Amino acid sequence: MPTTSEMNETTVAVVQAAPVAFDVCRTLDKVRDLTAEAARSGATLTLFPEAFVSAYPRGLDFGSVVGSRTAAGREQFRLYHESAIDVPGPHVDALATIARDNRTYLVIGVIERDGGTLYCTVLFFSPAGDFLGKHRKLMPTASERLVWGYGDGSTLPVFDTEIGKLGAVICWENYMPLLRTAMYAKGIEIYCAPTADGRERWVSSMQHIALEGRCFVLSCNQFARRSDYPPTYDSIYGDDPTTVICRGGSCIISPLAEILAGPNYEEETILTATIDRRDIARARLDFDAVGHYARPDVFQLIVDESKKSAVSFR
Repeated sequence: MPTTSEMNETTVAVVQAAPVAFDVCRTLDKVRDLTAEAARSGATLTLFPEAFVSAYPRGLDFGSVVGSRTAAGREQFRLYHESAIDVPGPHVDALATIARDNRTYLVIGVIERDGGTLYCTVLFFSPAGDFLGKHRKLMPTASERLVWGYGDGSTLPVFDTEIGKLGAVICWENYMPLLRTAMYAKGIEIYCAPTADGRERWVSSMQHIALEGRCFVLSCNQFARRSDYPPTYDSIYGDDPTTVICRGGSCIISPLAEILAGPNYEEETILTATIDRRDIARARLDFDAVGHYARPDVFQLIVDESKKSAVSFR
């Protein structure tokens, strides 16, 4: 029988790396290798960055300005659309196999293709290789809105797993107070924050969320050089293969905002930490944002989790 400590303590990993941009098959090979490396470190949960499969198109403008688009920019979008994945689909099946082979909860950012629209999405898999579900980014930031659609309330899951209640909020969604409140109300304990933000002040935001939600926060960003993108990548970063275009900053934070691992701004790496779910109850002695510290007589939040479709057939 497992001891109480073994039931409450688990090792989690955040993978700070870059995909093989715009190449799904080679990116999945890298996911397989990195997940296996995390598993060898004892990880029962492995988190990958935002848009890891297969590209965060940093520095691209897709030939678009207000009132005008170019043929070259449309071709860039076609290539991006081609490198996205269908959910469900064969690439999702491949990720499920990776989770099963390594007996880990796998949480990974992907670019999801649904018809003519792309979504920034996080997929969740169990150690048994089951696809648990997905979260589509509700609000793309700035120029992301040019190439990514909007999610809706139907993909805001928090999964009740044997290692804790698990969910994800993507990048600057974490600056949406009402979204955070909804996740706290769902009882999130392992709060995954895949991101593209490598600023040092991002870590302060993650500490604030951990302290506000009294949960463990796992933030995961890419460490990417120009060489991780194809030679034809016509971006603002030039052609020097050594240029760092995303510097990471991944970290793991406790429910009292203590930094358990990271941040790392230097290299591709896998950060791990052992977390103890009992620390969540300890932290909630004096604060529970949606419990004894809430004032429902003054403030209330209504969350619409219905699926919004442009066309309905009856």
